[in-house]
Amino acid sequence: MAEPRMRMRQKGQQFATSDLEAFLYAFGDTPPSLPSTIRTLDEIITDFIIETCHEAALCASYSRRAKIKVDDFKFTLRKDGKKLGRVADMLARDAEIKNQRRGFDFEDEMKAAKDEGAGDEERPRKRAKIVKDEDVSDG
Repeated sequence: MAEPRMRMRQKGQQFATSDLEAFLYAFGDTPPSLPSTIRTLDEIITDFIIETCHEAALCASYSRRAKIKVDDFKFTLRKDGKKLGRVADMLARDAEIKNQRRGFDFEDEMKAAKDEGAGDEERPRKRAKIVKDEDVSDG
């Protein structure tokens, strides 16, 4: 399979300056970061993301798939334990957040509320359909 085609890179920064400044500050840079430092960090991060995506696309092509899956990124980062651990951690957090958003099952909750308040009362049964002899054919 051919290598993914190069696209023209957008001019200017890809990431917000405030995010990059916070990142630099977290790793020990002085608060007024130099514009050249921010620009360089932006280029490094952008290049890393692009190269990682190309490698994941190559892994997907080896598996004869057109779409990239999360496993392709895991395979790409398999030699770097810290990054692979971070990916696993973020995937676990994502699954946890999805489960929390799903919340509780509303039908079970409504059934429990009815059981508490209903007591011994039962719902009326549905009426059975009455079939007349004329409608039934002896086939």
